[in-house]
Amino acid sequence: MRGAFLDRLTWSEAAERLETGWPVVVPVGAASKAHGPHLPLGTDRLSVKAVARELAGRLRVLVAPTVGSGFYPAFADFPGSQHLDAATFQALVTQSIESFVRHGARRILVLNNGVSTEAPLRRSAEDIRQRRGAAVLIADLPRMGRALDAIWTAKLGGHADERETSLMLAVAPDQVRRALLPDGADERLGTTGDTRAASAEKGRRLLQALVDETAALVRASWPDIEPTETE
Repeated sequence: MRGAFLDRLTWSEAAERLETGWPVVVPVGAASKAHGPHLPLGTDRLSVKAVARELAGRLRVLVAPTVGSGFYPAFADFPGSQHLDAATFQALVTQSIESFVRHGARRILVLNNGVSTEAPLRRSAEDIRQRRGAAVLIADLPRMGRALDAIWTAKLGGHADERETSLMLAVAPDQVRRALLPDGADERLGTTGDTRAASAEKGRRLLQALVDETAALVRASWPDIEPTETE
């Protein structure tokens, strides 16, 4: 049996998995946030869903729908970008996770595909631990994959740069505007790095590293989690 996606199950199928102790994976990635002139607003959501999908292919986890609205103050003025204040975002995540806890989940993994979202997510996780007794792990994807730092040609800028563009070339190549790849950082365009050396191969290696590290975190924290039958 493989991992499962909550939105593809009936409520009774979800109940069966929650009752048997499957961890719930909560992806957090902006559904609409500026990523330069070359990447779609949904870059963070597409990337974190790819990691969640690969993780569900390895471990028996229940993947929740992606939390697409978040605390992204640096991008609030870009047309189409969505932004919640920190308190609202924290409340959204807390109540979303608590609904799973109420239905029997005792272990939650948050896949965080943001930087400004880190602090609110940690406050939410601690609140849930103290009040509800549920274990909440957080995997901060932008801080992972550091073993691959040597493959990047340009200095990483942290946003819509070579690393992030490569990942998108691997998971959603049809969404990348290749003719518009920026050759340097320009915060006015919503990018902080040179993307000209980005490639799908680098992106595939990064995706593999992110999934490897996340799976290792889950197994180190919860050794009883079963791998899928195909692993």
